[in-house]
Amino acid sequence: MPATAPRLGTDLARLLLVTAALLGTLLAGAAPASAHAALTGSDPKDGAVVATAPKDVNLTFSEQVAMSADSIRVLDPAGKRVDTGEIRDLCSGSIVKYGVGLRSGLPEGTYTVAWQTVSADSHPIAGAFTFSIGAPSQTSVALPDQEAGGGLVGTLYGIARYLSYAGFVVLVGGGAFVLACWPRGAAVRPVQRLVVRGWLTLSAATLVMLLLRNPYTGSGELADAFDLGGLKSVLETKTGAALISRLMLLGAAALFVAVLFGAYTKRTDEKEKKDLTFGLAIGGTVVAAGIAGTWALAEHASTGLQPGIAMPVDILHLLAVAAWLGGLTALLVALYRAPDIERAAVERFSKVAFGSVVVLAATGLYQSWRQVGSWSALTGTAYGQLLLVKVGLVAVLVGIAWISRRWTQRLGAPAETESAESAEDTETDDTVSDDTDSVGGDRVEDVDPVRAAQLARQRAAVATARKKRDRDADPERSGLRRSVLTEAVVAVALLAVTTVLTSTEPGRTEEEAGRSASTSGSAAVPERPIDIRLPFDTGGVDGKGTVRLSLDPGRTGANALHLYVDRPNGRPLDVPEIKVAFTLKEKNVGPLPVVPDRIQTGHWSASGVQIPMAGEWQIQVTVRTSDIDQTTIDKNVKIG
Repeated sequence: MPATAPRLGTDLARLLLVTAALLGTLLAGAAPASAHAALTGSDPKDGAVVATAPKDVNLTFSEQVAMSADSIRVLDPAGKRVDTGEIRDLCSGSIVKYGVGLRSGLPEGTYTVAWQTVSADSHPIAGAFTFSIGAPSQTSVALPDQEAGGGLVGTLYGIARYLSYAGFVVLVGGGAFVLACWPRGAAVRPVQRLVVRGWLTLSAATLVMLLLRNPYTGSGELADAFDLGGLKSVLETKTGAALISRLMLLGAAALFVAVLFGAYTKRTDEKEKKDLTFGLAIGGTVVAAGIAGTWALAEHASTGLQPGIAMPVDILHLLAVAAWLGGLTALLVALYRAPDIERAAVERFSKVAFGSVVVLAATGLYQSWRQVGSWSALTGTAYGQLLLVKVGLVAVLVGIAWISRRWTQRLGAPAETESAESAEDTETDDTVSDDTDSVGGDRVEDVDPVRAAQLARQRAAVATARKKRDRDADPERSGLRRSVLTEAVVAVALLAVTTVLTSTEPGRTEEEAGRSASTSGSAAVPERPIDIRLPFDTGGVDGKGTVRLSLDPGRTGANALHLYVDRPNGRPLDVPEIKVAFTLKEKNVGPLPVVPDRIQTGHWSASGVQIPMAGEWQIQVTVRTSDIDQTTIDKNVKIG
C-alpha cells in the first residue's frame, strides 16, 4: 500500500509546544526551597579562637535533620571525646539547631567537631570543623576521607536506587501500555516477561535498599547490613517506613500482574472484559500512585517549600515518566519480539506519550522552581548542571519520538488486512505441507507421532522465518523499530541522570551553604566579641602575668579595645606601658599600632579601633614592666 504522508504541520506544532514547555523549566525564577540539608552555622564557628572553654557546641542546619547520640562528636587534640553525648534540641520556629554539652575543665588547644546526620529528604550528610580554646595547637584527630553515603555501600545503594526506578518504570509503564494501548499484548509472552521482571527488579532493589540503609547512613560497613538493631532503627525512620510500604504495595501489584496476564487474557465476553479492564485500570492506578508516593514521602518533595503541593506533583511526575518510558520499553519489545503489533496500538501509545510529556513539562517546571532557586544555581551548581543535561536529554527524546510518530504514520495496511493475507499464505503453505508430508502414500496423521511432531516443528519454524522475512522487508516497520530503539537508549541515560539528581544537593541549598560558609569563615566568635588571653614574662620583678584582650564587636569597621593585665594570682597589675598592633600578613596590611589609654589599675582601653578588612589578623601586644624589661606576645585571630 502507498505510505501515508505525515502531517508535518500538526506534528511540528506539537513538538514546538512541548519544547517550549520544557525550556520553561529554565526560565523560572524561584523563591527559596529546601531540600538536602546543609550546615548553615555553628557556635563556636569554624576556626574560632575563644578565650574560655564553651559549655556546649551548637549546629544550625538549613532544614530538619534526624539526630542520634553520635551525630555530634567533639574531640580534643589527642582524639578523645570531650562531649557529653546528649544531643539537645534547640529548634525554634524555622530555626533548626541542635547542640551537645562539653565536659568542664577543658584545657587550651584545638578541638575538632565531627558531625553526621540524615536530612529530611533521606540523604546522609556529614562534615567537620575546628575551634581553639586559648590558642591553636597541633591535633592528632584523623577524620575519614570517605564522605557520608560513599564507599562500597554507597555504590551498592546507588545501584539499587537506579534499579528501583527502572523496575518501577517497566512495571507501571508496561502494564499501562497493555491496558491502554494493546490489550492483545496481555497474551504475548515477551511482554508478560518484561512486566514481571520489572516487578522482580523493583522488589529486589527495595529489599536491598532496606538492608543497606543502616550502613549507608551510618558506619559505611557492609557487614552492618545484617545488624538487626540497626534494621530496627531504620524501620523507625521515615525512609524505612516508605520502603516497607513499598514492599507491601508490591504485594498488591503482584495481584494486578497475575490478573492482567491470567484472567484478563481468558475473558471472551466483551462486557466482562470491559468491566475487568476498568477495574484493573482503577486498581492499577491506585497501586502505582501508592508506590510513587513512597518516593515522594521520603525524598526531596517531602521537605521544604509547599510539601503539600510538591508531593502530589512528584507522584504525577513519576507516573508520567513510567507511562512514557515504560510504555516505550514495552513497545520496543513488541516491535522486536511480537512483530504483528497493530498500527492502532502504536498510534494509541503515541497519544499517551504526548500526554505524558506535557505532564512531565508542567511538573518539571514546578520542581525546578523549588530546587534550583536562581540562574546562578542553574549554571554554577552540580544540581543545576545535571538539570540542564536532563532537559537536553528530554528534548532529544521528544525529537526522536516525533520521528517515531512519522514512521507510525507510514505503516502499511491495518492489522485486519495483514491478518487476512497472512491467513491466506498459511492456508496455502499448509496445503503444500499436507501434500509433501506423506510417507509411502500415507497422510501425516498415519505417520509415527514422533515424525509428526518433528514435521509440526519444521512447519512452525518455516512460518516464523517467513514472518521475520516479511517483517524485515517492511521498511516502515524497520524504521519504527530503529527509532524506538534509539529512544530507549536515550531513556536509559535520562533515567540515570534522574537517579543522580535525587541524591544530589539541590542548587538552592548548595548556594545557601556556600554563602553561610563564606560568612562564618571570616568571623571569630558568633554574636560576641573576641576574647583572648596572652601569658607573658618580661624576666624582671613583677614580670609575669596575663593580658586579657577584648575586641568588641570583633568585626570589620570600628571596634572597642579593652586590655586587662593580671598578676599570676589574678590581681590587677599596673605596668608602665602597653601597646597593641594588628597585622594582616596575607594582604600585607600593617602593623596598625594602637596605644590604649589607662582607665584604672590593670585596665586600658581604646575606642574606634579600625579593622579595614576581614581575614586572619596577628594581634601583637607589647608589655613593659620596667625601664628595661619588655616583651611582645602575639596570637592569630580570624576577624570578619
